[in-house]
Amino acid sequence: MSEGLYEELKAYEGLPAAEGGVGRDLVNEPMIRHWCEAMGDTNPAYTGPDAIAPPTMLQAWTMGGLGGHRSRSAAQDELFGLLDKAGFSSVVATDCEQEYLRPIRVGDEITFDAVIESVSEQKTTKLGTGHFVTTRMDVRANGELAGTHRFRILKFAPAKRPSTAGSASGPASGSASGPASGSASGSSKPAAEDGKPARRPRPVINRDNAGFWKGVEEHKVLIQRCTECSVLRFPWLPGCNSCGGAEWDTVEASGEGTVFSYVVMHHPPFPAFDPPYAVGLIELAEGVRMISNVVGVPHDEVRIGMAVRLEFLRTDEELEVPVFRPVGASAAVGSVA
Repeated sequence: MSEGLYEELKAYEGLPAAEGGVGRDLVNEPMIRHWCEAMGDTNPAYTGPDAIAPPTMLQAWTMGGLGGHRSRSAAQDELFGLLDKAGFSSVVATDCEQEYLRPIRVGDEITFDAVIESVSEQKTTKLGTGHFVTTRMDVRANGELAGTHRFRILKFAPAKRPSTAGSASGPASGSASGPASGSASGSSKPAAEDGKPARRPRPVINRDNAGFWKGVEEHKVLIQRCTECSVLRFPWLPGCNSCGGAEWDTVEASGEGTVFSYVVMHHPPFPAFDPPYAVGLIELAEGVRMISNVVGVPHDEVRIGMAVRLEFLRTDEELEVPVFRPVGASAAVGSVA
C-alpha cells in the first residue's frame, strides 16, 4: 500500500459530501401511506392527524428523485477520482447504519448535510483490494437533529477469479431469488474458465426451507400457512410473523401471478448468466410475493402489472428452478408449465 496515497485519502475525512440539502416535500401522509403499504406495516402510529413517519423512512425524505439533488460534493468527486486513478475503479455498497433521535412528524421540513466520515486503510476482500469510504448524513426536522445515516462503500480493484464451474453457493432464502432463478434471455450460457458451461449457483437448503425445494422437485411452489391464524407467508420462515405461531402446513400456488416490481440486471457480469435479464417481484394469486426471473420476453418488455404464469426451468442436470413467463408468450422448449 502506498503510504502517500493513504495520507492523501485521509485528508478528505471531515470534508463535506453534501451541504445544505432540503427535502423536496414536507413530511406528508401520502408518502407515509405508500411506504407502509409497500412494507406491509399497519402500525396505527403512522396514520391520522398526529401521524409520525416510520423511522426507516429517514433517508427517503432526503432523496431528490430523478431531477433532484446533486449526489456528490466536489470533495467526494476528488476523493473518488484519486481512488480511480490508483486503480480502485470498481465500487460496491457494503452496508448502512441509521440512528433515530426523534420522531419525524407530518409537516416537518427536512434538511440535511453529509460528511466524508472515514477512509479505511487498504483492505483485501474476496471481491478485491481497495478502501472503504464511509459518509455520514445528518438529517434534521425543523432544524432539530432527527437521525443519522451512515453509508459505506468499497472502492476496489477486482481480484482475479478462479473457475466458478460447480459452485455450491447461492441464496439462503427459500425463494428462487436473483441469478439462481434462471436466465431471462434463453441465450447460450457463458463458459467458465475451463471451457465448460458455467453452472448456476446452488441454492442453500436448510431445515427451514427444505420443504420448499422438495416441492420444486415435484414442480410445485408451496406456500407456508400458519395453522393458528391461517396467514400465508413467503419466503419460508420457522414461525409466523403475524401471530408468532410455530405450527404450519402448506398451500400449493396456482401458478398465476403478476409482476409487482422488477429490475433489469446489467452489471456485474456473473458466470452462467447473460445480461441483461429481468428479475421480478411476482405477486402470486394467493397474495404472497416471491422473487424470480421473468423469461420468454426481452428484458425491456417486462412491465409492472404484467400477467405471468409459473413454469420450471432446468438449468443443468441437477437443478430446476421456478421462473415466470408472461401469459401468451411462447413456452420454452423443455420447460415444464
